[in-house]
Amino acid sequence: MEKTPEQTYVTIIRPKKLFSIRDITELWKYKELMYFFTWRDLKVRYKQTFIGIVWAIIQPFITMVVFSVFFGGLAKMPSDGVPYPIFVYVGLLFWQFFSSALGDTSNCLVANQSVITKVYFPRLILPISSVFTKLVDFAVATLMLVVLMFYYGYVPHISGLLILPLLLFITFMASVGLGLVLASINVKYRDVRYALPFFIQIMLFLTPVIYPASIAGKYSFILALNPMTGVIQNARAALLGTAPINWLLILISFIATFVIMIIGVYFFKKTERFFADIV
Repeated sequence: MEKTPEQTYVTIIRPKKLFSIRDITELWKYKELMYFFTWRDLKVRYKQTFIGIVWAIIQPFITMVVFSVFFGGLAKMPSDGVPYPIFVYVGLLFWQFFSSALGDTSNCLVANQSVITKVYFPRLILPISSVFTKLVDFAVATLMLVVLMFYYGYVPHISGLLILPLLLFITFMASVGLGLVLASINVKYRDVRYALPFFIQIMLFLTPVIYPASIAGKYSFILALNPMTGVIQNARAALLGTAPINWLLILISFIATFVIMIIGVYFFKKTERFFADIV
């Protein structure tokens, strides 16, 4: 049957409900846009500041000093036999990466409202680029850790350094997974911006940042349910030699954060079709 001149083709575009391989290839296709969003967020954050990105070092450093005075000095908090300042700084390094990335990711859709409603691009780029921005802050803040390790005379073993990318990847998955869920909810219910700081503050004391996991004794398995426990505990083991690396705890954290990320992506893709209408 031949097509007559009057016949036309109509393409119907429907939003995809679930994550697929096509989404991954699309993210790679728009990788330059992801780089742009990451670089833009960095410039906006430190624009018209006197010391610029050095704030990424000052914030965890000042927090470390305060915790060292009150928890290490006055409360005599144990630190697995290592100086408390470097003990708590390692924990803060990973915790602030997770908490700050979670805060920015949860608000990324609302903050980019004008872009979402006018231009098409994979919406997953926004939360992922928010986490990449915090990865840059993490790298800068690591310079202070190098200074502290040199000051206290700690030299990490090569095998310990090799495990750090895995711990960083677990933290990345936790930030993206939870961030996707919160970002999706925040589009419709703006309560997230008020509830999240309180949630992060509570989680700080449920994560062995200012204290060793061993302080929980026989109840330490409860702390192990928190994926960040495995990250921080093994980061200290790798860098400071506080204990042997607990591979079982790393496996638990990896599986937990992987499941969280899958749930986050599923929830995000399921609600993505409504973003432009209600943001």
